[in-house]
Amino acid sequence: MSIRKFNDQELTRRNRLKELQQNNNDPFKNEKFVRNFNTKSFNEKYQDSTKEELHNSNDKVLIAGRIMAIRQTFGVIKDFYGTAQFYLNKKAIPEQKFKEFKKLDIGDIIGIQGTPMKTNTGQVTVNIQDFVLLSKSLKPLPEKWHGLVDEEIRARHRYVDLIMNDDSMKTFVLRSKIISLIRKFMDENGYLEVETPVLQPILGGAAAKPFVTHHNALDREYYLRIATELPLKKLIVGGFEKVYEIGRIFRNEGMDATHNPEFTSLEAYTAYASMDDMMDLTEKLYRYIANGIGKTKLTYKNVEIDFSKPFKRITMIDVIKQATNIDFNTVKTDNEAIEIAKKLKLELLPHEKNRGHIIAKIFDEFGEKLCQQPTFIYEYPIEVSPLAKKKADDPKMTRRFEFFICGKEFANAFSELNDPIDQYERFENQLNEKNLGNEEANEMDMDFIEALENGLPPTAGIGYGIDRLVMLFTNNETIRNVLLFPHMKDINK
Repeated sequence: MSIRKFNDQELTRRNRLKELQQNNNDPFKNEKFVRNFNTKSFNEKYQDSTKEELHNSNDKVLIAGRIMAIRQTFGVIKDFYGTAQFYLNKKAIPEQKFKEFKKLDIGDIIGIQGTPMKTNTGQVTVNIQDFVLLSKSLKPLPEKWHGLVDEEIRARHRYVDLIMNDDSMKTFVLRSKIISLIRKFMDENGYLEVETPVLQPILGGAAAKPFVTHHNALDREYYLRIATELPLKKLIVGGFEKVYEIGRIFRNEGMDATHNPEFTSLEAYTAYASMDDMMDLTEKLYRYIANGIGKTKLTYKNVEIDFSKPFKRITMIDVIKQATNIDFNTVKTDNEAIEIAKKLKLELLPHEKNRGHIIAKIFDEFGEKLCQQPTFIYEYPIEVSPLAKKKADDPKMTRRFEFFICGKEFANAFSELNDPIDQYERFENQLNEKNLGNEEANEMDMDFIEALENGLPPTAGIGYGIDRLVMLFTNNETIRNVLLFPHMKDINK
């Protein structure tokens, strides 16, 4: 076992803890501290009181928090709700307590008993009558004025980030509020929240590389789910008409500003509805969130977004035409599409050498960047949409859309494929792609096929990336800033 090394500040703090413990004053033995105020309620109650009124007050204040600053006999504590100032009058407390006070460190957590007062500058303050050390901080906090600004350090040590950065704390509080608003919206619109398994025997519901784990009791490999789509659609077969699930999804892929191997999604399915209904639902949901947090207009990545305006709706082929002047309505064969890809200098994997994959690839490369305002891109090629219903007058395209803002995808929706024979053939095509090296291809899910054979009504489904949605509404351009504990690279490698 390696021997831990401590710097001078850490050694000083450990020695102070040892001294406390030797004097039968171990802070870690304290189990509870009863409070009658938090910092916010304390400041609000007394902010309008005069200095004289508080001087004559008999109010008792019990408050606790982390010490963020000490200036001689003044200090600042912080809790979840904000900060409050405290004052220690050397003449008003026993000499031993004053000695204990002088050995407190920034970062220590204390419980205070005192009375309210105001300083000559009008600052509401707790006048300490007694205090107790509730937890000793053995590590110094980052320097106050420089703070914790390195994003990687902030993500790797989120607890310190939350202590030091109020904006970070506000982001995660707002994230929680946004998810609560989503649930409220879905519930108010008649959707039933359900839960489906994280461990799946079949890879399906999305195009993604999975995490694989071994189920000891069954002695077989399982996947961590890459989507909740298939089990939710089975529930529609079973008779539910509106269902949704908010949960963690796992995809064994790269990490960048908008991707984390595990993330939170909302998937919702509606019987007797179409893709167009999902567009309407999305507009309503985003406006509901925007109104709920007071951000109907915002700026993200230097783009001004107004959620009160109608969202744009345009086909994938039309966006490609705008971006490249290429009209794929006139491109009928795979060979024609391959020649276009060569001219655009796009590298094609073996399974991508067909018109559908090339259309999707050109959109990814040239079309996404045109979708700065809230935009629905609809009618996707069948090759990249194995679970979507075919377009009635063009079976090479599907009734699918993705929702984009600032060139990034925020949602994916279909008029769901409910023809079991067609679905079986699509799964077979996915197996062919897997044989050509597509690690993200779906597997044959016979249980899902049998569910469809029992009859899936016309159904619309949608999946939203919650993390990207939170990034948008909290003005964060990096996904790890909206995840409390994002995956990080091993610093030893």
